[in-house]
Amino acid sequence: MSMIRDLRAVVRPSRVSLRKESGTYDATRSPAAASAVVDCAVYRDGRRIETETALTPHEAVRLVRRDGGFVWIGLHEPTEAEFSGIASEFGLHPLAVEDAVQAHQRPKLERYDDSLFTVFKTIHYVEHDQLDANSEVVETGEVMCFTGRDFFITVRHGGQGSLRTLRHRLQDDPELLAKGPSAVLHAIADHVVDGYIAVADAVQDDIDEVETDVFSPGRKGSPRGSDAGRIYQLKREVLEFKRAVSPLLRPMQLLSERPMRLIDPDIQKYFRDVADHLARVQEQVLGFDELLNSILQANLAQASVAQNEDMRKITSWAAIIAVPTMVCGVYGMNFDHMPELHWRYGYPVILGFTVVVCLGIHRTLKRNGWL
Repeated sequence: MSMIRDLRAVVRPSRVSLRKESGTYDATRSPAAASAVVDCAVYRDGRRIETETALTPHEAVRLVRRDGGFVWIGLHEPTEAEFSGIASEFGLHPLAVEDAVQAHQRPKLERYDDSLFTVFKTIHYVEHDQLDANSEVVETGEVMCFTGRDFFITVRHGGQGSLRTLRHRLQDDPELLAKGPSAVLHAIADHVVDGYIAVADAVQDDIDEVETDVFSPGRKGSPRGSDAGRIYQLKREVLEFKRAVSPLLRPMQLLSERPMRLIDPDIQKYFRDVADHLARVQEQVLGFDELLNSILQANLAQASVAQNEDMRKITSWAAIIAVPTMVCGVYGMNFDHMPELHWRYGYPVILGFTVVVCLGIHRTLKRNGWL
């Protein structure tokens, strides 16, 4: 049985028109607006049932209940009115329906009477020419999955994370797709986690770049402390990454270890591989956070050392300038009776004495590393 690997579907699929079936059409949408239904298909024995016209969810359900198989419905950011008809058709739990419509959910796995509700957070790496304090590194989206005995429903939020390529890959592997909705759930989980691995590698490159810049000696054209903003921005993006990865580990462990009525035993074995990959990504993300903390502390320590060096230089020059200031202050008091005031060699002697003392102080401070 082939495994689905490295599927990076970034092209947003075209949407299939949806008829005004009762409970599946949103009257608040403009008639010219695209439907939330991206694709709707019936699969039997691992193969897609071809029809002359695009199936509506209502037609697909009738076809499945009459001839068997399962229906896979893909939606993108449906409204409550659009999803309510589909939810009632399959008997989806109201709480799960509410989560699927509103989005912004934490990755999780919930079991209801006749269905599983799974939430995945998709991560997309945002390409950038140069990392700065305002660069967006990762972009998140969501995929909600309803898994039943004879249906599989995906609700996608966000512009990234298209499942169109994944659907085509599954359709090219009838042996896997014949396992039913649980095979689709595994494929999506594997697809999402593979995306995490790719993003983790890209984020590692950004962290390596920042680390090199921080510890590069004698950089020019970069003000001190400018790296702190870049490091903090990376920490924010890594935190967003962590929020997608860490909560998903427990659901993947449940799918791989605990027998479930809706998960085919043959498919359950493959969830272990997904869980292993996810655990590896989680370790990477935690390592990123710790490494960025160390880099930030090193950067702040470097800035503190540089400030100390600046203060030592300022203090050294102030000590040197203090000598002529003192001499000039003494001879600027305009007393009538001063020993060297009317001496012929007084001016050059005092001037030479000042220069010699200043040079001596300069040499001593430089020898001690203050200048």
